[in-house]
Amino acid sequence: MELPFVPDREFFTMREAARLAQVPPHTLRYWESRFGDLRPARRPGGHRRYTREDLELVLEIKDLIHRRKMTVAGARRALLERRRGGAAPGAPAAGPAADAGPSMKLLREVKKEIKMLLDEFGR
Repeated sequence: MELPFVPDREFFTMREAARLAQVPPHTLRYWESRFGDLRPARRPGGHRRYTREDLELVLEIKDLIHRRKMTVAGARRALLERRRGGAAPGAPAAGPAADAGPSMKLLREVKKEIKMLLDEFGR
């Protein structure tokens, strides 16, 4: 995943990370609790320090949840599958699960129509 324009630094504060990802800070804290891979370093005072890799993961999570309309659990599974498959963080997932969203929606619609037809013809 490509990062938006970011300053040439190694670490970013939570406020900066939230601004770059265009999500509120509480969303980052929530994602930290739900995604085990998202663990920013902590300064002695407890403040979070996000690396570029952390920002890439945040943007990938945001893409899965906001653009692809996945649930948090679904996004966790997708990230786990990518990690198991050895794919790069920005690469699409391999296998039949890659297009599961649109395919599953179409299958549900077909199933619904078949049930309606069966009910209509009294089976």
